[in-house]
Amino acid sequence: MNLSYWEIKSWLTDVDFTIIGSGIVGLNCAIHLKNRFPKSKVLLLEKGVLPQGASTKNAGFACFGSLSELIDDLKHHSEEEVLDLVRQRVDGLQVLRSTLGDQAIDYQELGGYELFVQDDLELYEKCKEQKDRINSLLHPIFKAPVFNWHENAFGFENLKQHYSFNPFEGQIDTGKMMSSLLRLTLNKDIKILNNTIVEELSDSGDQVHIKTNHFEFVTSKVFVATNGFASQLLNEKIKPARAQVLITKPIKDLQIKGTFHLDRGYYYFRNIDNRILFGGGRNLDIKGEQTTELAQTKLIQDSLEELLKTTIFPNTPFEIDHRWSGIMGIGKTKKPVVKQIGNNMYCGVKLGGMGVAIGSSIGKKLAQLFTIK
Repeated sequence: MNLSYWEIKSWLTDVDFTIIGSGIVGLNCAIHLKNRFPKSKVLLLEKGVLPQGASTKNAGFACFGSLSELIDDLKHHSEEEVLDLVRQRVDGLQVLRSTLGDQAIDYQELGGYELFVQDDLELYEKCKEQKDRINSLLHPIFKAPVFNWHENAFGFENLKQHYSFNPFEGQIDTGKMMSSLLRLTLNKDIKILNNTIVEELSDSGDQVHIKTNHFEFVTSKVFVATNGFASQLLNEKIKPARAQVLITKPIKDLQIKGTFHLDRGYYYFRNIDNRILFGGGRNLDIKGEQTTELAQTKLIQDSLEELLKTTIFPNTPFEIDHRWSGIMGIGKTKKPVVKQIGNNMYCGVKLGGMGVAIGSSIGKKLAQLFTIK
């Protein structure tokens, strides 16, 4: 790359902290590093024009787990571990809200609903049976019952007549959140270079050599915040998980408010600007969706449209306005990976589908891993 003296001096010389990935985790990591070390030179490298993973592509759910999801988590985690996962999500949302303010992210606590399909009687009965147990488990955090049952009042069809309701769940405007985070980052004199792909990291013991698709340079410390793309740089067992989404054109007199989970959380939807944002369907092709390719498939997109027609809007005409996908990072457990991975390298990755909830706190924890000896 044909770099000038000024470009090398201003952007790539005497870099104290380099963060790879400018999503929720990366931006928060940069902000907290700059708060701790005001005179430091902090650089963010981002492979996309905008954050490439899921930070600008998610549904904007400020959630901590549906009833069926928490019941399923207890199959693979202890009660203490599940409680800790929920606490991390609740605390993470508080970090996000206190960092940017509710108005800046358009935070609205309209509650969350879990809907149950007609032919999954086993899940429906299990959730009714386990509700009190989950409420008891979560009482130390919320000091009140979290889940209760409401009757279908939205006109949905082909679903059980009652659904689970959680009054503590909220929603945000993802675009406003990321714009606010970027503005805060730039105001702290943190530099961001987009369209820059990190190809190789070499930790020499006293510094890290970084090779990108455009240039090479050295930095004192590296923080990897690439979530679903982490395995491309790190020796970590993190699998990408693509989530496909569509959004309708505005619908007149749209009465649906809140966040909605359907079919064990594999589908989710909400109202945004009098449109329905609808995502999910990864369960139709688990292996095929373990990809970093930002694309859509006919199988899943057709499934989303069919559910809109038969279940969510059985008697309302609508048009699809836009489709997209995002990449999450998952593993065998739901515990994020936040740790030191070399003399001068750290990572905060594997956020599952909870990036909005825990991304801010994971970024803060990632920044706190570095201590001056």
